[in-house]
Amino acid sequence: MRVDEFYYELPEELIAQEPVEPRDAARLLVLERAGERLAHRHFYQLPEMLQPGDCLVVNDSRVLPARLLGRRQPGGGAVEFLLLRRLDERRWEVLAKPGRRLQPGAAVSFGAAPAAGAGSGELSAVILAKTAAGGRLVEFSCREGTVDEQLTRLGRTPLPPYIKKDLADPERYQTIYNRHPGSAAAPTAGLHFTPELVAKLTQMGVAFAYVTLHVGLGTFRPVKEAVVEKHVMHSEAYTLSPEAAGIINRAKAGGGRIVAVGTTSVRVLETQADPERPGLVRPGGGETAIFIYPGFRFQVTDCLITNFHLPCSTLLMLVSAFAGRDLVMRAYAEAVEKRYRFYSFGDAMIII
Repeated sequence: MRVDEFYYELPEELIAQEPVEPRDAARLLVLERAGERLAHRHFYQLPEMLQPGDCLVVNDSRVLPARLLGRRQPGGGAVEFLLLRRLDERRWEVLAKPGRRLQPGAAVSFGAAPAAGAGSGELSAVILAKTAAGGRLVEFSCREGTVDEQLTRLGRTPLPPYIKKDLADPERYQTIYNRHPGSAAAPTAGLHFTPELVAKLTQMGVAFAYVTLHVGLGTFRPVKEAVVEKHVMHSEAYTLSPEAAGIINRAKAGGGRIVAVGTTSVRVLETQADPERPGLVRPGGGETAIFIYPGFRFQVTDCLITNFHLPCSTLLMLVSAFAGRDLVMRAYAEAVEKRYRFYSFGDAMIII
């Protein structure tokens, strides 16, 4: 299968630059697979598409203040780090700009320098090595407090490169149910939920199962291979707790549908599908590099809530695997025609 089969034209003005308010006011494209029908709703109408006994599986990862702006030492040239993955208390895998200037042994400082002028800032980093994916392995140190404290204080909320506007409230790039810091980007399908909507769904008998998958920037990296099957998928850390597995399995056993909120939740569910009990999951965790594209056989996921994804992305391939490429591309064409908002802060789709 060729990657260019997942290409579509998108007018730049449909790339959402800021979130809609209130959160659940986003438009919702309803895609019904059985009848290949499309309908247009709003996210606050989600309860109309669900029923008692269904289970929403949501990703409770929290976006790190992962963007750090600093200076190379000596010389003072501007440097940008994007935190990707923690290795231990001091060492991280990062994306670093400008990469050609940041070879192993290079030093970087962040925050205000001492009054005397020379030397490191409040947080320092040394480049230890290059990574196979083109990033850097770095070790942080600080003059006061802990590395985590300084990273939290000095870091900024990372936004995808296609979003040009800064957020007045960085929390708007977090889901309302975030609990576990670790993501370099938001699980954006969950940005549409409000406390009131969660309460309404719970009252009508819809269960919530919280899983954790820390979103890495590999999610947004373009597929460079011409053939889908040759692409090497990035890995992401995840956890599916015994409590969440129990909620999911009880819903499935009771005839409810497992509704994944976002492609990240799908990755967890299908990674932890129980080979001995079809349709159910096993608790567990680790790193998943599962690559879902057309031809994949879903074991657990019954419905999917997702935003609109970049052309030729692995996310669009996953959605196409779930609903069929032709039907998804037809839905995307209609979304463009109806002026839906695309990408991270855009509108949503539910596939049932």
